[in-house]
Amino acid sequence: MTAFDWDGRVVPYPADRATRYLASGEWSETPISARLHESAQRHGDRLALITAEGTLTYRELDERTDRIAAALGRLGLRRLDPVLFQATNRSAIVLAWYGCLKAGLVPVATLAQHRMHEIGHISRKVGAKAHLVEAGLGFDLVEFARRVADGHPTLRTVLTVGAPASGAHRIEDLGADIGPAEARAFVESVEAETDPRDVAVFQLSGGTTGVPKVIPRIHAEYWNNALLYAQALGWDADTRLAHLIPVIHNAGISCALHAAHSVGATLILATPDHVAAFELMAEHSVTDVLIGHGHYQALRSAEFEPVLRTLRRAVLSGAKVPADLFSRVDDGGTHWAGQMFGMSEGMFLVTRADDPEPVRRTTVGTPIAPSDEVRILDPGTETEVPDGAVGELCCRGPYTIPGYFDAPEHNAAAFTSDGFYRTGDLAAIHVVGGRRHVSIEGRIKDLINRGGEKVNAEEVEVLLMKHEDVAVASVVAVPDERLGEKACAFLVSETGAILTMPEVQQHMDALGVAKYKWPERLVWVPELPKTNVGKIDKKRLRADAAALLAAESTPQGAES
Repeated sequence: MTAFDWDGRVVPYPADRATRYLASGEWSETPISARLHESAQRHGDRLALITAEGTLTYRELDERTDRIAAALGRLGLRRLDPVLFQATNRSAIVLAWYGCLKAGLVPVATLAQHRMHEIGHISRKVGAKAHLVEAGLGFDLVEFARRVADGHPTLRTVLTVGAPASGAHRIEDLGADIGPAEARAFVESVEAETDPRDVAVFQLSGGTTGVPKVIPRIHAEYWNNALLYAQALGWDADTRLAHLIPVIHNAGISCALHAAHSVGATLILATPDHVAAFELMAEHSVTDVLIGHGHYQALRSAEFEPVLRTLRRAVLSGAKVPADLFSRVDDGGTHWAGQMFGMSEGMFLVTRADDPEPVRRTTVGTPIAPSDEVRILDPGTETEVPDGAVGELCCRGPYTIPGYFDAPEHNAAAFTSDGFYRTGDLAAIHVVGGRRHVSIEGRIKDLINRGGEKVNAEEVEVLLMKHEDVAVASVVAVPDERLGEKACAFLVSETGAILTMPEVQQHMDALGVAKYKWPERLVWVPELPKTNVGKIDKKRLRADAAALLAAESTPQGAES
């Protein structure tokens, strides 16, 4: 059997590395859907999922997703058909995810916040055949899915979770008339056709130019990526893991959904509303939680106190961890805290249970797989820097993609000549106890990390300059206590007109841009500062933005 290569648009792993990863056990020849079924066979009546809507055991999750898979086949969807996902954290989205995988379909992990600017491009890029959306939200995603499909060359099926919608197929209703034996036979027939090197999932990059890049993850590695992450943190069937950020993120799938289910753990799937999330976690005796920096402040709140009664481990991610916050979830005894660093492109780094407390405070740990390779290179070169020196984090391994989907020009710059992925993050190696721990020191990529969502500054700049009154735009990150960072746009007027924030927001909305990408601060200037080589001086702009924030936070009459 030969893996389907999407007409050459999927970059294959080099044959020697693929052979090595299979031999080491870091890759598997078993499809992801069969891995879930194996877990269900072992852990049948244990709880697999808890949400505000209710619970599912492993057996219930397995049987219901078999039926959904068979029903998706009856709708005419075929193996390797891509399905766009746009929904929030709820039980039905987990059913839809596994149902699609069991039907051999390829989930495309977009966000509920994405709009036509992103979805229109991505759906055509992958040739999406179906669009799964959540009904009943403030923004009508069902009507949006119909607009996306209008004139689309391949998109023909709208699936929903939540409220029923005319002309759409509701995931919660699919397969009710299909018997378990028939459904299981259908799933096994799909699995028999699946090559381990087939694309299982399309994830999305944070993007450094234009809309997000498409990341193909394959059956051979994707479930194992999550399994090794769970094992690195010591999770097992007694673990009750909570997750707050969107589950369809790669972090949600690999660090929560697949990670929990690979070891028989219970996933407590909450929402980003920390008050409701902490209540759910406390009610169901959470033991472990992944906290992105968008929720760092929430850990200091009174609502978090009940969670601490059963919490054992907290994994922190996304930004440097303040000392007081680390101590809030690490008391040197009952509560343990560590850090992780991951990317949709594959590599995970995580601190371990036996790492000394100073290492867990200051580094993101070590790679999860024996074959993972990390190099710190002098930016823009292939020259390694010494341990302790800061350079660009570059990586290669069984879970790190060898190339983006259908992006040959971008791949030429994004990978070294010997296949190491250039992350764009600045990092350093610190050898402690014989282990090579990585600390993240900043980034080369011009990204704004807004509560865990990566906003590409160049993309926003291009969109702003589509307005007739904007001559030049430069977007930089400014610190934000709640979200970590927000976007500040420095603008030069083309006509002398100074646009208000509502006018800029109306412009971005008209372009169909996801709201989290909209600038949240505008600074109009006569001209932008330049470096000595004529480029816009973003370092100066960041300093100017920081000075503006400092001035605003200084009480009137106080000394500056």
